[in-house]
Amino acid sequence: MSGSSEPAMPALSVVIPHLNEPVALHRCLTALDAQRQDRVDFEIIVADNGSTQSPAAICTLFSGTRLIVETTPGPGPARNRGAAVARGSILAFIDADCVAQPGWVRVISGYFEHNPETDFIGGSIGVLPAGDGFTAVEAYEAVFSYRTALLVQRQRFAPTGNMAVRRESFLKVGPFAGIARHEDRVWGHKAVGMGLKLDYVPAARVLTGGSASFKALARRTDIHVAHDFADMPPGVGARARWAMLALVIAASPLVQIAAIMRSPEVSRLRERLGAARCLIGIRLHRAWRMIALLFHDWSGRQLDGWNRSAPIDEPAER
Repeated sequence: MSGSSEPAMPALSVVIPHLNEPVALHRCLTALDAQRQDRVDFEIIVADNGSTQSPAAICTLFSGTRLIVETTPGPGPARNRGAAVARGSILAFIDADCVAQPGWVRVISGYFEHNPETDFIGGSIGVLPAGDGFTAVEAYEAVFSYRTALLVQRQRFAPTGNMAVRRESFLKVGPFAGIARHEDRVWGHKAVGMGLKLDYVPAARVLTGGSASFKALARRTDIHVAHDFADMPPGVGARARWAMLALVIAASPLVQIAAIMRSPEVSRLRERLGAARCLIGIRLHRAWRMIALLFHDWSGRQLDGWNRSAPIDEPAER
């Protein structure tokens, strides 16, 4: 190719925020690279958010992959930076710890082509077990942590771990919020409020690794609680509703254990029992942390530092 030639505009741009996950990033890029055989022209943009070690060596292993840097902390700003340099008419967002399932790029591209009225979509997210079968924490997350159909169809936002949007629609709504907000929910609600059309596309599926331990799951739960508290309107009434919600969450396992037994995501009895134990533990933890916030607001500290303290992932031992 001559130096004066302009590269062809890709149909789709995949944007991946990254922070200290080199092993997961390599796995993510490997899965995406395998989809080149579907003959959809797409580029990949890795937006590094301040990793201890640059993922440049990993990115160079995969053609059509660009590495950029966003110094403002948070996956939202990293995604914004990637979207700003993306050249595709469709922006597809996936997290570095996610593995796009076969046909992911093709399904997204085809859906927008055949549904011109749709502005953005959310795909399905499942849990990728670390070993043979789910641990108790992984089984819990497989049932409860990634209910994307519920989020898209009822709560009206698409998780950014598996979301795609037309470029012009993204520009109309504006960038994702920073680290102190639940950026995908805030952006999705704004988009729907502006009249943009959101669809659920389960065939666009990704898998993501579950939490490595109950402690890690509790830390992730604390982040969600902090985001929810930050979004809570001021006033005594709102705080009273928050306290009532905490009590409902503490009692919710009495009802939701039945969901574990019915879920197609887990099939082994051992996994279902483990998920039930984890459900009870994490719901009590969440309720306790919610009540604690009413007496001492720890949410700002949690959100300011949560992604700065992310450990560097390591290859799993064989």
